[in-house]
Amino acid sequence: MTAKAIIFHGTGGNPDVAWYPWLAGRLRERGFAVEVPHYPGLNVEPIGEFLPKVLSAHRFDEETVLIGHSGGAALLLALLEHLDVTVARAVLVAGYCTPPNTSDEPVLQEKYDWDAIRAHVRDIYFVNSAVDPYGCDAGQGRAMFDRLGGTQIVRNDGHFGDYDQPFDEFPLVEGLAAGVANQSIS
Repeated sequence: MTAKAIIFHGTGGNPDVAWYPWLAGRLRERGFAVEVPHYPGLNVEPIGEFLPKVLSAHRFDEETVLIGHSGGAALLLALLEHLDVTVARAVLVAGYCTPPNTSDEPVLQEKYDWDAIRAHVRDIYFVNSAVDPYGCDAGQGRAMFDRLGGTQIVRNDGHFGDYDQPFDEFPLVEGLAAGVANQSIS
């Protein structure tokens, strides 16, 4: 069975921004089947309406790796809660589980079944920045880590890519997604 990686962009993003194309290429070189879907409705449509579309658009199995950035990372919480399989890994970059600022966040559920989320992923990583301009910061990562365990990594890298923050490569996420724990990653 070929391992699959699905990379979910952030709010207002698309598959061609930030480090998504680079990561997709790197994971393909490692033998992954990679999907980088475009979801303009992410964090626009209420999660109760949006989530069924995502669940029906993809196939998930024990070799699937999920990567989400910002709103895409928040989406992974709902996705993991509602899967009927345990995926290999999830990497939540600049993720959050409560409103990180004063913006409307329709991607968030009112509450989460943390036990179900934990049961549907073998390894989970939270990569947050101490200096995230949108509030998707280390405190948000810690809130998820406290409920789910896994590994939290805190950097000083803003939002890990944004309109005014070029972030074209992300070797750390490549290593986490590929399951290369002992590789030198930065």
